[in-house]
Amino acid sequence: MNDEVGEIKRQMSNWWATSISNISPGVIKLRGHDIPELMNDWDFLSVVTLMVMDKQLNPMERQLLNMAFIASVDHGPQAPSIAAARMAATCGVGLNNAVATGVNLLGDTHGGAGQQCLELYLQVESLRESGSDLTQATKQIVNQWRAKSKYLPGFGHRFHPKDPRRDPIVALLEKARDQGAISGKILDAGLAIETYINVGRTKQIPMNIDGATAMIYGELGFPPKLARGLFVLARSVGILAHSYEEMESGSRIKGPMPTSILPTYLGR
Repeated sequence: MNDEVGEIKRQMSNWWATSISNISPGVIKLRGHDIPELMNDWDFLSVVTLMVMDKQLNPMERQLLNMAFIASVDHGPQAPSIAAARMAATCGVGLNNAVATGVNLLGDTHGGAGQQCLELYLQVESLRESGSDLTQATKQIVNQWRAKSKYLPGFGHRFHPKDPRRDPIVALLEKARDQGAISGKILDAGLAIETYINVGRTKQIPMNIDGATAMIYGELGFPPKLARGLFVLARSVGILAHSYEEMESGSRIKGPMPTSILPTYLGR
């Protein structure tokens, strides 16, 4: 009987076994670090990377991640995730529900391009490591992606002729490479793709925020799934701010357009 009870306890203890957090009465440890140590000596972004990757950042890596987060925080009420959160905030739900509404709209099309773009970069780099030169690897992988879809993740923007977030990110990545803080291989892949897709074009296809931040996440060693997860974490700040602003405005039941404008009726 004692053996049976012991086995049940073991199974229960292992049900949510984790290497992330160690919680017991009077003790909170995250990845082996006592919570008072983290609270006193660490910044938030460093705790983020500790939690998701068990990775500690050096100062340049922290600066790169900080730039990626700030660049991703918000893109205004015209972004579907923000608009949905603001609409939810006028419907009598709690702030957490409004934020969740916005976050839940971040899918493959709106919010997932960073993950897809990093996959694209890593494919170019994989070919390069197998012996192809960068130009040939870029051409081959881009053409493979274009055979599946006319949209290339990380490039093109429906609003900005040139994304104002691209240049500061590239400049910091180049500085980090020159200092030896990153390899520069993912940076090279991103810039090579940008060059290739714009050859002979009068109207340039800009690298967008997803393409720029994907270079940061790739250089810092984050896998593609976390590129999306970290974008969601950053954008949650903007979603929270917009949800709270709309909630405090006193607006009630706002739809996607003013009530004076009706959708076009296509029936008979």
